[in-house]
Amino acid sequence: MTNLNRRQLFAAGAAGTVGAVATAASASAGDDHGGPGGPGKPGGGGRPPHGATLLTGAQRAAASGWKVLAGQKVGVITNPTGILTNLRTVVDEMHESGAVDIVGVFGPEHGFRGTAQAGDSEGTHTDPRTGLTVYDAYGAGVEKMTTMFRTAGVETVVFDIQDVGARFYTYIWTMYTAMRAAVAVDARFVVLDRPNPVGGTARGPMMTTPWTSGVGAKEIVQAHGMTVGELARYFDGEFLPADAGERLGELSVVEVTGWSRSTPFAETDLPWVTPSPNMPTPDTALVYPGTGMFEGTNLSEGRGTTRPFELIGAPYVDYRWAEALAALDLPGVMFREAYFTPTFSKHTGVVCGGVQLHVTDARRFDPIRSAVEMLVAAKRLYPDFAWRYDSYDPARPYWIDKLTGSQRLRTQISAGADGDEVVGAWRRELAAFDARRRPYLLYRGATR
Repeated sequence: MTNLNRRQLFAAGAAGTVGAVATAASASAGDDHGGPGGPGKPGGGGRPPHGATLLTGAQRAAASGWKVLAGQKVGVITNPTGILTNLRTVVDEMHESGAVDIVGVFGPEHGFRGTAQAGDSEGTHTDPRTGLTVYDAYGAGVEKMTTMFRTAGVETVVFDIQDVGARFYTYIWTMYTAMRAAVAVDARFVVLDRPNPVGGTARGPMMTTPWTSGVGAKEIVQAHGMTVGELARYFDGEFLPADAGERLGELSVVEVTGWSRSTPFAETDLPWVTPSPNMPTPDTALVYPGTGMFEGTNLSEGRGTTRPFELIGAPYVDYRWAEALAALDLPGVMFREAYFTPTFSKHTGVVCGGVQLHVTDARRFDPIRSAVEMLVAAKRLYPDFAWRYDSYDPARPYWIDKLTGSQRLRTQISAGADGDEVVGAWRRELAAFDARRRPYLLYRGATR
């Protein structure tokens, strides 16, 4: 466990890199493969399946009897992905163990138990299983989050959610808001870390300040290539001093063991729990940092089908798109001509032509480059192609600009730029971000 107290943080120097502080696995986190409760019992969460050596931060914390949270009033930010190897949630396990004093649970987008669709939450309520108060944290600003923490009496904030590695996936911004609120109430912050399912490579354009929003609140690249624990370290070192006036008093990351940055999620032996209704499989997560950009167009991104973000299309698309993309021979992916009828969202009940992405080599596949080529080809082939217009934000009306971080991608593709030109435009800013994040990384393996 990486455990940084206030004195260590300031000792890291004026450069502000937490990575300058020597870190080591804390004995309190525990390294054994089973908890005191044994397989399938409260308190331990069981042993990793099939002899796997990979342990999530949650599993290691549970195996120690939750020592990292002992003696504190704890607020937990989690959702259905916050599970142990026995498939029980960390909240249920903590609560039943009697070892953790949970004073509140904080539900992000889709809610703590995961019952809400995209752009919705479960509201503040009492959890029927545990009797705990669940606060609605989705869309909460710093002031509201701070008020919720004070109302609950939180002394330690725990974050345990499976991220999918894309800037426009909202859970990391719930975490950042909670970090700012934790500074305001002088609470500890503990991240129970999990692997990044798309690996450790940073990709894509940088968010720019005029285009920040709930789908990209701070200046990081589109596929950040970090775990949530690494992101918390980055946020704490790079953003909190300016936004909150100081860093966290104490930031602890209970690290994943047995994971390399280059390991695809499918090779981890971890169960995949849907982190949101339209992220059903690890295959979805692989393509999402790229095909998520189609939310900023009038093409369906596959919502309302069984393969969201893998099926992309519109009523005006025909076989030519699949042929054009296949001819590019992009690494690690193939494009199948496909037809589908969405049951909700864009083009509900209308047959759409398009493609399905089939990732053939997760290590070689570049989701953002692939999606850029898809956008370029669609704009070239179909006069009906259009960027999604958001009339609720007249100063920043194009959703694609918020997703990609600036007007650049949209204006380049609209002007007829090819894929090389679009991708080349962010090469320098990507390299700068990659260098800046390195002191905060915790895990081995290729980063670029």
